[in-house]
Amino acid sequence: MEESKRYRVVVVEDERLARKDLIDILSGFDCIEVTGEAADVTEAVECIRSLMPDIVFLDIQMPGESGFDLLEKINFPGHVVFVTAFDEYAIRAFEVNALDYLLKPVSRQRMQLTIDRISSGGEPEKVKKELKYEDRLFMMVGHQMRFVKMADIICIQAVGDYSKVTLKGSNAGLVLKTMAEWEKRLPPGFFIRVHKSAIINMEFVERVDQWMNYTYRICLKDMKEPMIMSRRYARQVKDKLG
Repeated sequence: MEESKRYRVVVVEDERLARKDLIDILSGFDCIEVTGEAADVTEAVECIRSLMPDIVFLDIQMPGESGFDLLEKINFPGHVVFVTAFDEYAIRAFEVNALDYLLKPVSRQRMQLTIDRISSGGEPEKVKKELKYEDRLFMMVGHQMRFVKMADIICIQAVGDYSKVTLKGSNAGLVLKTMAEWEKRLPPGFFIRVHKSAIINMEFVERVDQWMNYTYRICLKDMKEPMIMSRRYARQVKDKLG
């Protein structure tokens, strides 16, 4: 990102005083221009669609519809910074592709780190804890940022520097994460590596067939083509599947 660029921001926060405090903090940075604010999802949808900001500072917990619901209603190509009272256990759901997250109450010092990250185009700090099967991941699916249930992930495949995450219902998204990173983070009771470039969710396995050259084919629900399993991973997969 260019150092001199100004970023147009919309703040979505249901509590008036908290919203004012956040806007006051943001207004103290030369590279930030707060162009709009909203107190609920209905206002936020209209505001974001009309202003098309670069960044949305989004409160997750709001009465009625939540910040999650907002992201399901809009096709927003910009960045999202989550503002939440959730602890790090829940933050696992947001760290894959969110620009950053802020825990309430937000201080100017912590906001400075976010602004520095925005200005430099840097990656957010990653929460390295193991993911849980009941978690959700925030990622781009098609042209829309969505919360994806871990349980809906069928398989993950390496695509250059990215990984392709195939979901139940034949949707897929790309994430800038290596197979090694995924393998460290995914819950081992459900996900297992079957190839140097592929990880599968064992809940979707229909059958395993022996194939040529001591390799195997794994047929997965909702997948037209079977997944090839290399000989190297066959034993641990068989042990997992019983």
